[in-house]
Amino acid sequence: MEINTIDAQQLAGMFLAGAKYLEAKKDHINELNVFPVPDGDTGTNMTMTIMSAAMAVHELKDPDMKSVCKAISSGSLRGARGNSGVILSQLFRGFTKVIKTEQQLTVSILNEACQKSCETAYRAVMKPKEGTILTVAKGVADKAAELTGTTDDIVAFLGQIVEHAQAVLEQTPEMLPVLKQAGVVDSGGAGLLEVLTGAYDYLCGKTIDLSFGEAAPAEEEEQEAPVLLYKTGYSLVTTDAFAAGIDAELRSYLEGIGGNVKVSASTHVIKVSLDTNEPGKAVTRALKYGAITDVSIVNQSAPKVAMEDEKTETPVAEAVAVEDTPAKAIGFVAVSIGDGLNEIFKGLGADYIIEGGQTMNPSTADIIDAIHKVNAKTVFVLPNNKNIVMAAKQAVDLVEDKQVIVLPTKTLPQGITALINFIPDQSAEENKERMEEEITKVKTGEITYAVRDTMIDDKEIHEGDYMGITDNGISAVGADIEKTFIDMLHTMVDEESSLLSIYTGSDATDEVTAALQKAVAEEFDGLEVELQTGGQPVYYYVVSVE
Repeated sequence: MEINTIDAQQLAGMFLAGAKYLEAKKDHINELNVFPVPDGDTGTNMTMTIMSAAMAVHELKDPDMKSVCKAISSGSLRGARGNSGVILSQLFRGFTKVIKTEQQLTVSILNEACQKSCETAYRAVMKPKEGTILTVAKGVADKAAELTGTTDDIVAFLGQIVEHAQAVLEQTPEMLPVLKQAGVVDSGGAGLLEVLTGAYDYLCGKTIDLSFGEAAPAEEEEQEAPVLLYKTGYSLVTTDAFAAGIDAELRSYLEGIGGNVKVSASTHVIKVSLDTNEPGKAVTRALKYGAITDVSIVNQSAPKVAMEDEKTETPVAEAVAVEDTPAKAIGFVAVSIGDGLNEIFKGLGADYIIEGGQTMNPSTADIIDAIHKVNAKTVFVLPNNKNIVMAAKQAVDLVEDKQVIVLPTKTLPQGITALINFIPDQSAEENKERMEEEITKVKTGEITYAVRDTMIDDKEIHEGDYMGITDNGISAVGADIEKTFIDMLHTMVDEESSLLSIYTGSDATDEVTAALQKAVAEEFDGLEVELQTGGQPVYYYVVSVE
């Protein structure tokens, strides 16, 4: 079979097939994460990124090249989650920039698009590292350039590109020692390969199910959207959300009975929120999968009454009313997880909290939405996680009505320090400079557990071991949480250290916490210790040393 041109309809099918392939291998890609932590989420982030675009493509009634490209680029940019998702969205952005004005795609045009795709992705990363998804993308571009002029057959062209991408992926452990020691290939590169393979298989005529959820008929989209009265939220505790595919199944059902559906999954907890007129069905459905907690059902048409245990999300009524008040000079959006940490950020002046972090990275669209809900001329965004910084920076270019400044806070303690050092009567630029300087003085550590056996930095790690993770990687490993905690602190505390702040997680026990406090007092004489309830999942303790 020989194909010399691709039209918009074929391109749409190829993209949807690539999205399906990536979704099917999501769990496998998650398992390729080097660190054996419970929140390895490269596959999840890439899947949610491409699915945002895939849904937009799927909804096109009569696609032409321009509309397909807009759906792919805009959908993936706004839906981008995590560094891997942002890079994937930038690959799509560069690729579609070249082809959006074409009617038919040829080998020559596809080659040009591959070059632009690679260039755009590399430019989006401040310090590109080889042995990653970028390396696989570069391999694709190099092979495309090599083949151009040797064939007009797109099937042969794409087939050899996929084969070469596989070979490059298999070489990533030779480029990154940490991959080789862990015995895995790069997870982001593996995700990109799935997208390419799906597109190629579709082009070759393979039958692939391209259905996406329970989409409403096209005629219904033109009707006035129903008013959804009840904002419903809850947490679902289940055995293994990712392995069972519960998050995707539940999302599909909820989208059929409501709108503004948000389903964020960690290993054992799925957080759900939606607007619906059938809150009973939304809650009852979740009981099929496990136990539910923190149920909240609010009638959005009722008068707003302030409650002490009110959710951090800005209510609709409040978001509308705030537009009638003068905008303040500077506001803050912070990414946080855990009731205690959320309260700390609000107490320090955060105007809006995005629920998320290690276990669930918010999308660029989530960050944009939060920025718009802050009534300020300049909005600082505190990502508070190294895997959210790129998505936050991507939001800057998509917000036009206010100045957005992203502080590169990579941990929750850095975000807290940034807010502590904010001075209201100084300019945004003065505050930015000072806060950026202060966050570099904070050392962060986290205690969690290993989800599999592996070897990292010559440390032998067994499933179930406790791990102490600092800014420099895994610093301590052991079967005893107290010893692991103290060993981690020894890599963080020096003669200039004076304050240790400990934020207890949702799974921390009073008994263990008391033992840790005693051990710290005995081991680090003169170090002031502050203990606060964080409530964060997955991480028993988050600590900062200053």
